[in-house]
Amino acid sequence: MLDKQGIAKRIAKEVKDGYYVNLGIGIPTLVANFVREDISVEFQSENGVLGMGPFPIEGEEDADIINAGKQTITTLAGASFFDSATSFSMIRGQHVDLTILGAMEVAENGDIANWKIPGKMVKGMGGAMDLVASAENIIVAMMHTNKAGKSKLLKRCSLPLTGVGCVKKIVTNLAVLEVVPNGFLLKERAPEISVETIKNATEGNLIIEGEIPEMIL
Repeated sequence: MLDKQGIAKRIAKEVKDGYYVNLGIGIPTLVANFVREDISVEFQSENGVLGMGPFPIEGEEDADIINAGKQTITTLAGASFFDSATSFSMIRGQHVDLTILGAMEVAENGDIANWKIPGKMVKGMGGAMDLVASAENIIVAMMHTNKAGKSKLLKRCSLPLTGVGCVKKIVTNLAVLEVVPNGFLLKERAPEISVETIKNATEGNLIIEGEIPEMIL
């Protein structure tokens, strides 16, 4: 199965030339490290950065240049910095072509829960609510199961929702899936992972059509 780097590498293949892309906290931040060098992509962070590059080399971090997850980042030539009001105007104005988010749960109808576990303290919901309400193309990056081995791809989310019916595609450590009207359509499987393994790890309705190819990373 894939590790976090592998998930990010597969998602990077979804990033097209000329895209403006918002990267959520966690696995999504790694995507910038794997985007093809022959295309032009602008990565946006809701704390007010446009033009993020890959993560800095150890020892070359600048503590004043961070993403929304408070991780140190690099910036590309022509990058700009601005306030949160301008950042969220970009998001709410639908100027972001692709949003990549982490999630704790995704339902078979495209609902996503990624901001709160009841009983656990959180600093706030961040920008996820605005991102899922405004973006037309949302990819979720996450592990297929939680630490207890239970599926995170469900019939219905049990945690407080971030957005309703908004997720288009999911890339996990086991598979690539598309959200279609009647469930999760299996598109690709991780190297050396069987369809049966994915089926057993998916609570929601898993749709399998024909031979399922392995991911090409």
